[in-house]
Amino acid sequence: MQQLPYSQDISGGLRNHEFEAEEDSNRRPLHSANIPMTSSRLEETIKQSQEFLLSLQYPEGYWWGELESNVTITAETVLLYKILGIEDDEYPRDKMERYLRKRQRDHGGWELFYGDGGELSVTTEAYIALRLLGVRKADLALKRALRFILERGGVTKTRIFTKLCLAMLGCFGWRGIPSLPVWFMLLPSWFLTSIYEMSSWARGCTVPLMVVFDKKPVFSEVVTPQFFDELYAEGRKRAPTYAKFEGKWTDVFLVVDRALKVAEKLNLVPFRKWGLREAERWVLERQEDTGDWGGIFPAMFYSILCMKTLGYELTDPVIQRGLKALRDFAMETEEEYWVQPCVSPVWDTALVVRALVESGMAPDHPSLQRAGEWLLQKQITQPGDWAFKNRAKQGSGGWAFEFVNRWYPDVDDSAVVVMALQAVRLPPHREPVKEGAISRAVEWIASMQCKAGGWGAFDKNNNQDWLNATPYGDLKAMIDPNTSDVTARVLEMVGRMKPREQYCTCLPLLDSINRGMAYLRKEQEPDGCWFGRWGVNYIYGTCGAMVALSLVDPSSHQEELSKGAKWLVQVQNATDNTTTVGDGGWGESCYSYNDPALKGNGAIPASTPSQTAWALMGLMAAGDTLGKYYVDAIEDGISYLMRAQRKDGSWHEAHFTGTGFPGHFYIRYHLYAQHFALTALARYHTRLHGKQIMRARYADLSDTEPNN
Repeated sequence: MQQLPYSQDISGGLRNHEFEAEEDSNRRPLHSANIPMTSSRLEETIKQSQEFLLSLQYPEGYWWGELESNVTITAETVLLYKILGIEDDEYPRDKMERYLRKRQRDHGGWELFYGDGGELSVTTEAYIALRLLGVRKADLALKRALRFILERGGVTKTRIFTKLCLAMLGCFGWRGIPSLPVWFMLLPSWFLTSIYEMSSWARGCTVPLMVVFDKKPVFSEVVTPQFFDELYAEGRKRAPTYAKFEGKWTDVFLVVDRALKVAEKLNLVPFRKWGLREAERWVLERQEDTGDWGGIFPAMFYSILCMKTLGYELTDPVIQRGLKALRDFAMETEEEYWVQPCVSPVWDTALVVRALVESGMAPDHPSLQRAGEWLLQKQITQPGDWAFKNRAKQGSGGWAFEFVNRWYPDVDDSAVVVMALQAVRLPPHREPVKEGAISRAVEWIASMQCKAGGWGAFDKNNNQDWLNATPYGDLKAMIDPNTSDVTARVLEMVGRMKPREQYCTCLPLLDSINRGMAYLRKEQEPDGCWFGRWGVNYIYGTCGAMVALSLVDPSSHQEELSKGAKWLVQVQNATDNTTTVGDGGWGESCYSYNDPALKGNGAIPASTPSQTAWALMGLMAAGDTLGKYYVDAIEDGISYLMRAQRKDGSWHEAHFTGTGFPGHFYIRYHLYAQHFALTALARYHTRLHGKQIMRARYADLSDTEPNN
């Protein structure tokens, strides 16, 4: 296991804002008397935040915070250990049990994200894991969980991957799992159903799963086939074995699936052995020296299962490296042990560097120079899977999210790293090296622009949305199309280049920018906001778009910026010091992905530091362009951040504000509250110091409509 990353309040995800202030002596009361909005108080808040972040830097130069997700990652780790035959005394099973027990909610279920009321598949997998850890059905926690599961339809209503867990134990029929023929591996990359039409994360799981789905293993030595019969609401014998037709066009996929199953039963699968060999080769080729596959837990989990299914022994170096990589994703305390879905040191480091420089730290500060050098070491230059749809570019120049992930650099990370490197000043002999790295990155990012004008995260023109309608694609995450937030990040990067030509002389930059801006304009919602794919949700997307528009071509986008600013003000939690809702900040629930009517607020009862920071950055960007600010809204938000800061200079938020798969998987980045809050405060301080905000105040601007 790697050195434990920064994890803010390990139990904090289980507490809500109403009683958190009373429990935590390290936190200032959120709704006590207002902190005076003075320049000295603001500077003290910024300084404390800087000192806190500096205390978290690793000696090598990077920052790394926990990625908190739901309990399925740890639950599936338990399943994997059981399937591999790893003895109970070889992993901290008692700590894993305590981790799972502590995250069960009063209603008996486990959550997809904080405060969601519980989710069926998450709860089912937690139940399975606890049973595999030796907890008896009569245990009160499991009785409550079983009631929760059955009330929601039981295992037949869960997602495909939950059913797969049971199928490998012989407790769910393989006929109920969609077919995934291995001959897909043999289709050329330009073909409509090639594996390269899937998103990188779907591809990293699908290829090893082709082997698993083909061989349909049942590891009967783990449990008996009847071990989980209680999970069937309709009874195991009466449970449907196939997905039901719904009278929609998507029923065609069910017909195809049944035809594939008939072919499997009759042993008429074409090119089966060839496909199995190619899938095995592909999986082996993409394992990093560190053991990782794709830098994400699901790809690692399914790749190890693939190797087990193919007959690889537990002692084989491939499996041993994979298990070590999983342990490197784990976190452990004296009481608990759990596994993260991914690790984010490159992302965390770049965003922290930007926050520190913007808040006034010298660009050549030794801590920033160490961070810059560490980021330079992590640049990826060889081709990856992205090259199958980007034939014009032979080598990369991007960065990945994780410590190691040479196959999958991503555009979002790369753009942020470019801005971080621009912000720091290395020793004179290292500046040319930095400039060369930036030039390579910008050229690669430009080559990844999609036909629609925007950018996706990992691939180019990865937009075959029909894949999400297949039975296998029930998480609706099969593709990686261009999105507003990634596009905005790229345009922000371009807007911050001074001079732009320094790094971009080799690129058709003007045409690329114009297409990107047109895409961003088109994606604005009628009410003024933008959808956020990788952060929750419309507040995140709106902030990114407004910052980009204000930097690249502000004079041509005043209408868009004005609409965006008005929307942000409308969804602000109005100041009311007598309640926990009216705090002057912003907060948006993950539920807004399910119901757009919840844009900007949703079911969150109070604000969060990261979402408040995003909104403030958007409002200040609009004010810079329009020459007028929503002063009251901005100052209320700044006041919220100052009040919410803890005595050690940190901020806490229990809610998940990061997005993995909209509607299906969310993340709480434990450093988001820290660096985004600092960035917002720094930008406010810059404008206050430059008298823009003060001039706006003296002009008697309204808090509902900005005036000159």
